[in-house]
Amino acid sequence: MRSLCCLILLAASAAQAQDLADTCGASSSYDLTLAPDHLLFDRAAPAPRRVELRDGKLDLDGKPLRLNAEQVDRLALFEHDLRALAPKAKAVARDGVDLAAQALRAEAKGLQLGADTQARLDATLDARSAELKRRVDASTSTHDWQDEAFERWADQIAAELLPLIAADLGAQALDAASSGDLQTAASLRDRAADLAGDLRPRLERRLQALKPRIAALCPSIRHLYELQQGVRGANGRTLDLLELDGAR
Repeated sequence: MRSLCCLILLAASAAQAQDLADTCGASSSYDLTLAPDHLLFDRAAPAPRRVELRDGKLDLDGKPLRLNAEQVDRLALFEHDLRALAPKAKAVARDGVDLAAQALRAEAKGLQLGADTQARLDATLDARSAELKRRVDASTSTHDWQDEAFERWADQIAAELLPLIAADLGAQALDAASSGDLQTAASLRDRAADLAGDLRPRLERRLQALKPRIAALCPSIRHLYELQQGVRGANGRTLDLLELDGAR
């Protein structure tokens, strides 16, 4: 998912980034940049590769398109409504950050980690959550949230937290083995080894709580789609800045 869709769940998981497509049936082949005085939709191919909206005016690959009054009104409303939707999308993203952090904390508490480990984990989550929410607030383009960028952030979190948790479980396993409780030691070692694989599906289930928030954006997405349908390029085709499943 690109365009506005990328702003929705950048905090949750790579799979969650598809939730707007799954819930609303919305997609786009364009990236979106919200500049102060215009909107820019861009993609590598096919043409038009750059679509610029500015106060009801439309440029396709640098060439202005002649529009009638009704089309000008449609595009002006499209730009206005899309700008109004962006803060709502960011609010969902911020809540996604908090929900992901809460889910990680809940999972960590279920592991009965030591107090020092739990404190370090909480501090790391606080710092990374605040950092990501600052990025959400500052972002004006979906180029900021390409899959590679998100994966780097997710990898950074995993690199900090998973070894911390695994080390704590390993220490507990060693203590159990030293006291002769080999069954508990083996169980703790298995939990440490399977930590990453076991944790992700549980986190994704917790993050399903965001789905109603995403669904609440669907009517606005559909309205944007309908607005664009009244404007056609020089080739007579609709702009298709946004696409909806089954809508033509």
